[in-house]
Amino acid sequence: MAATENPQEQNPEEEREVLVSDAEENPAPVDDAVEEPSEIITADSETVEEVEETALADDEDATETETVEDTKVSTGEDFVEEADEEADEDVDDDRGWFVIHCYSGYENKVRHNLEQRIESMGMKDQIFDVVIPTQEEIEVRDGKRRSIERHVFPGYVLVNMIMSEESWYVVRNTPGVTGFVGMGNDPTPLRPEEVSQILRRMEADAPTIMVTYKAGENVRIIDGPFNDFHGTVDEIDMDRSKVRVMVNFFGRSTPVELDFLQVEKV
Repeated sequence: MAATENPQEQNPEEEREVLVSDAEENPAPVDDAVEEPSEIITADSETVEEVEETALADDEDATETETVEDTKVSTGEDFVEEADEEADEDVDDDRGWFVIHCYSGYENKVRHNLEQRIESMGMKDQIFDVVIPTQEEIEVRDGKRRSIERHVFPGYVLVNMIMSEESWYVVRNTPGVTGFVGMGNDPTPLRPEEVSQILRRMEADAPTIMVTYKAGENVRIIDGPFNDFHGTVDEIDMDRSKVRVMVNFFGRSTPVELDFLQVEKV
């Protein structure tokens, strides 16, 4: 007896084909959760980069702010220093060395009187210094050397001051002062190079030798191998501090070069 076919039973191959077709038509949904971590990580990386950039920008702004503040502070200090220097320069520019007349031989007394008036009248802020130009010299007299202080400009005194009506009055009315050097009533200050030359002359280390004789005069040699010989001055060399004397040896006139201090006037 032939077996009857069960309508519910299907061929296995057909079943596989049906499953494959169903899978192609209805693919399984992709798990989004797998992709999310990468997206989240990417988002976090961008956020971190933005934060870092923001922090760097803040640091740069802070640095620029500090630099600007330092610049302002430095500029302010420099401005104050420059202002002080300019003020000092202005004060120095107002100063000047003026020359006053006095009676010859009264220079020291005039300086003393003027310094007392500056002190008593409170003029130290306008009258700064009183100088008598002098120079140390060595003089030979009676066979002996002696050091003397000679006035370079007899009858004149230098005053370092700011010229104003008050300072002019104080100096001009000092006992012994006869007036200022200048045109009319307008005192004229010395030029800087003139002041430098006078001060250098006063500060010279080596004293100047005072020469009391001149060419053609009779002198006596007071030092050296020709001591106590007499002769006539032939030439004076101020640069070398030498004098040439014509000395008579056995009826012949012979030139002898000597230092200034080896000769004195007869």
